[in-house]
Amino acid sequence: MGEKKLTREEVAKFLEKDSQFAEEYFSTKATSSMVEKWITKHSGGKESISWSGATGTSLGDTEKGAAILKHFRKSMSGAGGSLKNLISGSPKPKTLRRSRTVLKEMNEKEMFMELIRDIANELDINTLSHKILMNVSILTNGDRSSLFLVRGPKEKRYLVSKLFDVSENSTLEESIHSEADEIRIPIGKGIVGHVALTKETVNIKNAYEDPRFNREIDKKTGYKTHSILCMPICSHEGEVIGVAQIINKISGDHEFTAKDEQVFANYLTFCGIGLMNAQLFDMSVQEYKRNQMLLQLARGIFEEQSSLDGVVHKMMSEAISLLKCERVLVFILEEHEEGMSIFERMGKKFNKGLADHFRIEHPSVKKNSRVRKQLTYEDEVVFATAFDLFAKDGEVKKPSAATMEWSSKNGIAKHVATTGETLNIEDTQNNSPFKMGVDEGSGFTPRTLLCMPIYNSEHKIIGVTQLLNKVSGQPFHEQDVNIFEAFAIFCGLGIHNTQMYENACKLMAKQAVALEVLSYHATAQPEEVDKIKKMEIRSAEDFGLFDFRFDDLKLAEDETLTASIRMFQECDLINKFHVPYDVMCTWLLSVKKNYRNVTYHNWRHAFNVAQTMFAMVKSGGMDIVITDLECFALIVACLCHDLDHRGTNNAYQLKSESPLAQLYGTSTMEHHHFDHCIMILNSEGNNIFESLSSEDYRNVIKILESAILSTDLALYFKKRGSFSQLVEKGEKDWKDTEKKDLLRGMMMTACDVSAITKPWEIQHRVAELVAGEFFEQGDLEKVQLGQQPIAMMDREKKDELPKMQVGFIDAICMPVYKTFADLEPLLSPLFEGCLSNRKNWQALAERHDQLLKNDTDSGNTKSSKEEDKKSSSKSADSKEMREKASSDTAAPEKDGDLKHSEVITPPKKLETSQDNIDVEKQNMKNVEGSRSATRRTSAVHNQERESLDSKPKSSLCVLL
Repeated sequence: MGEKKLTREEVAKFLEKDSQFAEEYFSTKATSSMVEKWITKHSGGKESISWSGATGTSLGDTEKGAAILKHFRKSMSGAGGSLKNLISGSPKPKTLRRSRTVLKEMNEKEMFMELIRDIANELDINTLSHKILMNVSILTNGDRSSLFLVRGPKEKRYLVSKLFDVSENSTLEESIHSEADEIRIPIGKGIVGHVALTKETVNIKNAYEDPRFNREIDKKTGYKTHSILCMPICSHEGEVIGVAQIINKISGDHEFTAKDEQVFANYLTFCGIGLMNAQLFDMSVQEYKRNQMLLQLARGIFEEQSSLDGVVHKMMSEAISLLKCERVLVFILEEHEEGMSIFERMGKKFNKGLADHFRIEHPSVKKNSRVRKQLTYEDEVVFATAFDLFAKDGEVKKPSAATMEWSSKNGIAKHVATTGETLNIEDTQNNSPFKMGVDEGSGFTPRTLLCMPIYNSEHKIIGVTQLLNKVSGQPFHEQDVNIFEAFAIFCGLGIHNTQMYENACKLMAKQAVALEVLSYHATAQPEEVDKIKKMEIRSAEDFGLFDFRFDDLKLAEDETLTASIRMFQECDLINKFHVPYDVMCTWLLSVKKNYRNVTYHNWRHAFNVAQTMFAMVKSGGMDIVITDLECFALIVACLCHDLDHRGTNNAYQLKSESPLAQLYGTSTMEHHHFDHCIMILNSEGNNIFESLSSEDYRNVIKILESAILSTDLALYFKKRGSFSQLVEKGEKDWKDTEKKDLLRGMMMTACDVSAITKPWEIQHRVAELVAGEFFEQGDLEKVQLGQQPIAMMDREKKDELPKMQVGFIDAICMPVYKTFADLEPLLSPLFEGCLSNRKNWQALAERHDQLLKNDTDSGNTKSSKEEDKKSSSKSADSKEMREKASSDTAAPEKDGDLKHSEVITPPKKLETSQDNIDVEKQNMKNVEGSRSATRRTSAVHNQERESLDSKPKSSLCVLL
């Protein structure tokens, strides 16, 4: 049998397996032509390189060629050891560098080999660059040398001065240029740029005769440039990776020869390979550091998921540390879900017919799409929150209003949020389509900017982050962009997870609220509905609904329901909007049942607010301005505006950290009232809007939400100025959407506090109710929260409340009623009633102050001894004085004179009688010193008030 022939693949496998044999074989068998071919292949396609510097000649013998191959094999193998050890600065074996004198004594071949060995194992690009220039100066006898490396993306390359003006005695620290002071040269500009562009060798005999030479450098350095030799450094693929430049040859006539050019070119071939190795190593180091940073960031972000603020703060601190910038801004987008109805946003399930009415879809949105909406227009962009961090401060803050306006005007964040584009602007003030200018909020002037979108796990944009001004003063480079891109991915996941966590917490809070509501409230029963349906509906005149002085005390419980039906009938709303009568009755009963047995914010209060709205429309001339649909929504809003009120205000919800406070950030109770209203509407048999068209349905719910939220006095203060300005200017046209919404909001406030405009008997009675509810909250704050309540809720400070009442009227009531009286004279009774009651409260306050003064003066005129002897006499005198002051009866409301017996003592205890349905009017004109005032405060809770003390005491501010 013949011998089996080996294939090329088998030979290659053997050589790869036994590298020592391969090295020994090629060291003894490789010819000079093989070596030259290897060198040519790895020199970027240049012609073969000779050892002596002559082109086209052999290297001499195979041993020399093998030595070169061996040297490059070691070079390509790297410095050895793990990447972690190299990065951590583990000591490397030092190589003894020969002096320039010793090197000059060697022959050309030995010196060349020594200089190659000097750079072969060097992986630090700074040290390598310095060695290259020092060795080039030795080979060519150059006096000064510089090295420029290519940076930037392929479409926008430029050169940076890695080392500049290196002399024989220059150290690495003296010669290296940091990012802050490096020189940037565009490709194609100047001598260095020309060489990088054309790959040509430039040998200039007289620099001052070449127009490309920049004489300013000599002026700055004080060094005279005569000759220049400049040559490209190429990779093994022939791509320019740098440019080396030598200045002023020391020997001869200071001009570089053709031999110098050849030696320069030969050495730079090896330098190109060394630089590529060093750059690859540097990339590996940067990648390693980036991975370590991202792992650290991931640990930090995913450890903190309970707070969006905490995650963003940690993210921004890491970014400013990693990318060395002066400022970081982060904008978090407000959530927009495609095709999501108002019901779905509330996280509740509704019947399809009702939900479809509320679904407002963009034409580009597919039906029933539930994914997060990708914004396509900048005017759709709304940032829910933002964060600002300055490197010098180290504290993350919320941007000021001026900063947010500055960001909105320059449009960068919105542009990135809609396009998903990464913006790297090198000159924000001069060379940018976005004119940023100066941030007036902080006085900060941006120079460079890197802006990038933040994506969630579904690759939807959830925010935008901006880096401003690198500390070095240079623009952000490609490596910054790559690091920041990976950084943004982790941050997006962290923010998304945190938002999901917060949403889960909100859903849990919503569930807790829902369970509490469902366990407390009941729905209208069929027999209750049948009873109301069979009842006679008296006329509006009989009920007194047109009168601003309306008093609900005359009505029994069921009559408040029939009076409510009459309001809808009088406005022809039931007929016009095709509301089934049984649905109207069911809805009214459900609303009434969903008011709690609290002292003041109960069904009776809601009914009175609705009656005032009805009177404003029918008697106050507002029917000219308000449409039928708006009238429908406003009366419904009045009846529902305090649904499920707990007898405590927004501040208490926050203090007690209730589920409601966790669910709603601002206008806590108002948001809850609206959500509860929607829940009732969606309950079976309660949808009084079911016959409306889709467009009317969306509009009525929008009006309903805005109206209920407007009862938050914090919003009233924000809007009041704009409303007053419009009225003062004589505005007659209220058809504009914003103006109409403003008008409706002010009407809701006027109705909500309308008890202050009622005749003094009614106003007096309401003050008692408010006192009871406020003091009950104050008691809760003391007992459950261990806090001292504010004066108007503190039983111990009730004597200070008349002054507070006057302040409340002046700050809140008078402005709104005066404005409405100016707008429509038919609304003047509201203003006049408020003004009359102010006089009464002012009289109470002054009379109380006078009593205190008299008691004080009397006490000061007696000595301590006389006081001991006549203490009983003093007590009698004081009692007589107070009884005299309280002996007057209540004055008629016409002249506004206030009798001191009208001063109210808020009750400390409420007694309930479930079966008492009789209404007993309070006797307000009893001339005796004491009187009994038993009344039912509300048919919702059927409470009987204990008798009022006839002794002079104060009332309190009717703050609703």
